[in-house]
Order: sequence, then structure tokens, then C-alpha cells
Amino acid sequence: MLLKNARIFPMDRPEIPRGFVAFEGGKFTAVGPMEDCPPGDGLDLAGRLVYPGFVDAHCHLGVFGDGLGFEGEDANETTDPVTPQLRGIDGVNPMDRCFQEAREGGVTTVLTGPGSANPIGGQFAAVKTAGRWIDRMIVKAPAAMKFALGENPKQSYNDRDETPITRMATAALIREELAKAQEYLRKQERSKQDEDAEPPDYDCKLEALVPVLQGTLPAHFHAHRADDIATALRIAREFRLNAVIVHGTEGYLVADILAEEGVPVITGPIFGDRSKPELKNQALENTAVLMRAGVPVAICTDHPENPIQYLPLGAALAVKAGADPEEAMQSITLRAARIVGIDSRVGSITPGKDADLVVLDGSPLEVASTIQMVFIDGKRVK
Repeated sequence: MLLKNARIFPMDRPEIPRGFVAFEGGKFTAVGPMEDCPPGDGLDLAGRLVYPGFVDAHCHLGVFGDGLGFEGEDANETTDPVTPQLRGIDGVNPMDRCFQEAREGGVTTVLTGPGSANPIGGQFAAVKTAGRWIDRMIVKAPAAMKFALGENPKQSYNDRDETPITRMATAALIREELAKAQEYLRKQERSKQDEDAEPPDYDCKLEALVPVLQGTLPAHFHAHRADDIATALRIAREFRLNAVIVHGTEGYLVADILAEEGVPVITGPIFGDRSKPELKNQALENTAVLMRAGVPVAICTDHPENPIQYLPLGAALAVKAGADPEEAMQSITLRAARIVGIDSRVGSITPGKDADLVVLDGSPLEVASTIQMVFIDGKRVK
């Protein structure tokens, strides 16, 4: 497939004012200016804009069934506050109509998984938004382990009169399980080195936390308030976790500290009301302040909090509040992919990467722009 005469925004290099993109077998094969365009027929885009497929770094697409109520809600297993063994892919319904809305909105890859009712919620997965069979849509699984601090676990278990009902108990449960996993890992390693040492009995919870302790599976901490962000980083330091802050609503209040810590933040949902006390300091400027401080930032919808198709609108609102437009677009393409560890596959128009493309008649940061074509793995889906 060859697309010609387009304004191309590869995201890993400067804009190509008049260029081409070629892809075959689901992968990009070439991109460049029209003077380097290979011969042959192609689709003339007549100056339309081409971006890599948008990446939503945090949502619950397919886990909260659209319009179905409890029957379609599979995000929170609130019978146990510690559930690292849960796999997001086992709760995702690819037939949920919001997958179609994602594609129509140019969102081609998402990180989706459990909600934030539990201190340790389970495993997120990176998946494409096209397909009928989740196993064939996976980009990376697991892609992150979900932890949650603050109001959500408190509310979930206070209603049941069970622990945790304080922030202290939430953090203590996380520490306890990570400490158990450390001992489990030590026993595993001893049994490999000493044939007389007994390996630990298999424990699905602790087994799921081993790659988190080894740093190969990122720890994504749901945290809104600045003090909850601090708790997340405190735990991350104690256990040497590869931490990412999700939401970071009060991040702008401690942006300089977050920059010093070098921790990425996935901001969002960008728009919405202050629906609970921990959102009282919500500010549209949050993303821009974090970016200016040098914090690596991605923007998410937290679907269904913001509908998945409005991911570019979140980036546009960040620009309205002071974010650099290029940075904002990075936050829903290449930087989002880097933060969630899938940039070898998606996030930029780069030969060898998945051929995920969005074709528009105007900038994604302009509300009036329309998405005219979407390709996922080289197949047109819109």
C-alpha cells in the first residue's frame, strides 16, 4: 500500500510537508518526501495530514461494558483487595461497541485492564482496537501491574466494612504482598542454586508480582492527590519498582519533585467534573505544568471516564491550557508508547513498526477536523 502527497507527522522526526508512506504485510516499509517516492500506483491524499495511530496509555476499554451496568462490568473484583493474578485480557470484550468508536477516533492501541477498587488490581495489557479475538489483538500482555491508592480502595471496602478503609491500610496491604513476593522470589532463586533447597509452593498472586519486583513489569499507580503520589514513589523506592503515576491530578503541585524523581505521569481524564473529594484541585493546566518541568507525560482518557474517541480532544485541551502542541501530540503517540513499553511496535511512522495510521483533513488538535481514514496493521478499518 502506498499513500502519496500527504503532510506526514512521523513523530520520531520532523514533519514531511509533502511525502509518502508505504506499508506491506502489516508493517511500514518506507516513509519520506515525494522526491523519494517509489514508482507505482498509490492513493493520492491531496495534502491531507497523516499521523501514527493514537495510543491511549490508560483506559478500561472492553472491561466496563458500554451501557450494560453490572452485567458488563468486569473491572473490579471487590471480593479481595489484593488480586495481582487477575489478567485484564480475561475481562476484555472486543465486541464492545466502544472498540469501533476508538477506531473511528483514530485510537489504534490502548492499555486496558482492571479498575482501581483494589490496592493491587491486576495486570494491564496493550491491545489493538481492531479484531474479534483478544488473543490476536495483543501487543503486550502483561504490560503493567495496576496498583491503586487514595479514595477508591477506601470507598470500595468501607462500604463492606472490610480493610482497607484508610490510606495507611492500603499502603500496608501493598507492602505486605510485595514483601511476601520478595521472599517467594528468594526461595525460587535459592532452589535454582542449591539442589537441596526446596522451591516455594506455587502461589499465583506472588508469581504475578515477581516480574514487578524484577523491574520487567512496570508498576502503574493510580494516584490523584500529591500525598498519594508521594506514597507511590515511597513504595517504589522501597521495592525498587519501575513506577508510573496514573492520573497525577495534583502533579502540578509537585512538578519539580516529580521531575527530580524521573517518574513518568499519565495524565487524564483531562475533562470532567470534580466528582469526588480527591479531585478538588483538578486543573486543566496540570499536563502543561508537568511537561514544562521536564516530566515524561502521556495523556489518557481513562475510558469510560472520558469516551475513548476523545483522546485527541484531551491533547487539544492540554494545548489550550499551555502545553506545547508537539509535546501534546507526542503524549498520545510516541511518548505514550514509550511510557507503556510498546514503542518498538507503535507510536511513530517508522519502517518496521506496525502500520497504524490516521488520515485527517486538519490537525487532531482542532475540534472541527475529521478523521477520514484509519489503518491498523496495514488494514483499513475506517
